[in-house]
Amino acid sequence: MSRFWNFIKNADNTGELQLYGEIADSTWWGDEVTPKDFKKDLDALGDISVLNVYINSPGGDVFAGQAIHSMLKRHKAKVNVYIDGLAASIASVIAMAGDKIIMPKNAMMMIHNPWTWAFGNSNDFRKLADDLDKIRESMIAAYLEKAKDLGEENLAELLDAETWLTAEDALAYGFIDEIDESKAVAACVDKKYLKAYKNIPKELLKEPESTDKTTKSNLEKEKILLEIDLI
Repeated sequence: MSRFWNFIKNADNTGELQLYGEIADSTWWGDEVTPKDFKKDLDALGDISVLNVYINSPGGDVFAGQAIHSMLKRHKAKVNVYIDGLAASIASVIAMAGDKIIMPKNAMMMIHNPWTWAFGNSNDFRKLADDLDKIRESMIAAYLEKAKDLGEENLAELLDAETWLTAEDALAYGFIDEIDESKAVAACVDKKYLKAYKNIPKELLKEPESTDKTTKSNLEKEKILLEIDLI
């Protein structure tokens, strides 16, 4: 499987992790290789004091996201998370691993309940429902560890509603620590990747108004292509 992450070690005793695009090309469930590869790359950064994590992702595989969240939480370096455009679904859970979480003013975050596709008999579906409930509990724990004052009942309502948050919303709820007013990164999405989501903000569906080719080219480079997977 191709790696969906990129680690960089800097000369100033800091490291970087870039998570751009979908989190995992296939499920990590039962995969004993890929999680170890991720941890190996993380450990290869050495004795760093700061790890800067840059996220621009529609989400992806829930097991990959949970594993990454746990590894980042355990890391002894100070973890700064920068949401460059969008942290949706399981990518928002990964973001919660940050000791400090920063969003540009135009970035967005989306949280919702875990879901999946399945087939099988009634016993299979009962077990799957139980598994999804357990996954939801772990997600709630991750969110509330950061947004301590939000409360489980209020968080549950946000998850049930598939809630899209602006930087101001995320700050008010306690999901982030700071809004970067100096960096404006618009979270744009391609309409063909929106089939699985219900409450896409209208701002994300707008076409560029400018007819200038250079402007359109720059906007295209910033566009996030949402590839919907498990969560």
